[in-house]
Amino acid sequence: MLTPKMKSLINQLWDNFWSGGIANPLTAIEQISYLLFMRRLDEMDSKLKKDAEWTGGKYTSLFDGIFQSAHTNKKIDKQTLRWSHFKQLEGGEMLTHVQTEVFPFIKQINGEESVFAKYMADAVFIIPKPSLLVEAVTIIDALYTEIEEQTQSGQTFQDTQGDMYEYLLSEISQSGKNGQFRTPRHIIKLMCELVSPKIGETIGDPACGTGGFLLGAYQYILTTHTTKKLITKDEDGFERGFGDKLTDERLWTALREKTFFGYDFDTTMVRIGLMNLLLHGITHPNIERSDTLSKKYNEDDHFDVILANPPFKGSIDKGDINENLSLKTTKTELLFVNRMINSLKIGGRATVIVPDGVLFGSSNAHKSLRKMLIEDCELQGVVSMPSGVFKPYAGVSTAIIVFVKGGTTERVWFYDMQADGYSLDDKRDRIETNDLSDIVEKWNRRGTVHRAREEKDHPHVIPGEDPGSRNTDTDVIPDTDRESRKNKHFFVPVREIIDNNYDLSINRYKEIDYTPPEYDKPKVILRKIEKLEKAISNAIHVLKELR
Repeated sequence: MLTPKMKSLINQLWDNFWSGGIANPLTAIEQISYLLFMRRLDEMDSKLKKDAEWTGGKYTSLFDGIFQSAHTNKKIDKQTLRWSHFKQLEGGEMLTHVQTEVFPFIKQINGEESVFAKYMADAVFIIPKPSLLVEAVTIIDALYTEIEEQTQSGQTFQDTQGDMYEYLLSEISQSGKNGQFRTPRHIIKLMCELVSPKIGETIGDPACGTGGFLLGAYQYILTTHTTKKLITKDEDGFERGFGDKLTDERLWTALREKTFFGYDFDTTMVRIGLMNLLLHGITHPNIERSDTLSKKYNEDDHFDVILANPPFKGSIDKGDINENLSLKTTKTELLFVNRMINSLKIGGRATVIVPDGVLFGSSNAHKSLRKMLIEDCELQGVVSMPSGVFKPYAGVSTAIIVFVKGGTTERVWFYDMQADGYSLDDKRDRIETNDLSDIVEKWNRRGTVHRAREEKDHPHVIPGEDPGSRNTDTDVIPDTDRESRKNKHFFVPVREIIDNNYDLSINRYKEIDYTPPEYDKPKVILRKIEKLEKAISNAIHVLKELR
């Protein structure tokens, strides 16, 4: 969570870029991201070197050796390309050094044939003034000092840096540039809990932006491979670990190079996403520039897990829509769910944020998508979220849907989230009321209930045991189909959903206590009105006497 000082520093950074001649928010955040990357690269390299010295291991620094400058055709000592070195230079010298030496170096930091180098090839460092660069370097140093203090107080570096990115991106959203904003970190954590990504699986996001969902899945996997006593809980109540049980380097290689795949149609967001994943230890990020709804994208039956928050508003030209997408619509919020279904392997699972309209819209395309989720997938859950979750960027009501490609939908679990731990106004201040941990607990218990019901209907007989010895009539097994729909969570049988035209809005099924209001009798009301009129008349008389 950002401190007021961090927010003030970021606002100051934006103001400096605006007054320094870079008024386009998307351009500004791209340039700021380059600087953040330079700063974090130096810090990470120093940490890895110290860790290697402590453990007696080997580490080859990124800044060891010579860099051949294409601009000056000179051989440059890589140590001079460190943030800690060039930040001490005089303004004019610093700007020239970063433009001609440091920036060309970071563009190919992951190898000239890497995905990162591919999308950085035409990137340009366009900070125009020495004074702007000096100011930006000073503010970014102060920001990272604040992040380190937050880390010492218990928050993970990833979360604080993620919050910083989110706050930076809020300027793009407020300026109406591409509608870019990041999904809140605690919502990403919740969604990871709902699909439980595992090492060895391919995990994708068809509209990845800055890569927040991929990082969330990465952190979730690390936590599941952390010694219990080393696991901590973050401020949102989620467990966090660092993967100390992953001792096989082959598993780390698979995790960092062959697990996470993201796509975005905006080159700038691809660059930011690549830098974000690199800075968090995913050494060979797989983020590509691609419109996953278009005819050029054909990754069907590819992923084990998909997590996404695709664009809600917008449409695509009918002629550009991939012919494998069966929905007859140009609305992106519908087509992206269709894309996710197509992209999953059979048995693959997905969780996606959708606007409420997807759940109850009356168009043929809306109904066709819901039918697809029910009949071609196992729709497992719908978590309704309050409308303030995405403030101050958007006030639309949304829901999380969880489904598995293939299988049979027998009943759907609904949860009415009423609070996510933050106020639902534009300030989004932290509050005590929080349903997230309850959602995870009830979601996990839901699976236990399923197994208990199956065991009651089809009991496993232990060899040598008399099947009749079990008193199944007295076994206490919760029947959640009859669970009160006045609660926050309940199941709805699929037949009921189908009979309601595949409506998936929670309000269709949730029962609300209604107590009819009690009114006074007319004679009592008339006496009260007469009394009020008399009081008003007396007050008017007093005012007239004062004239």
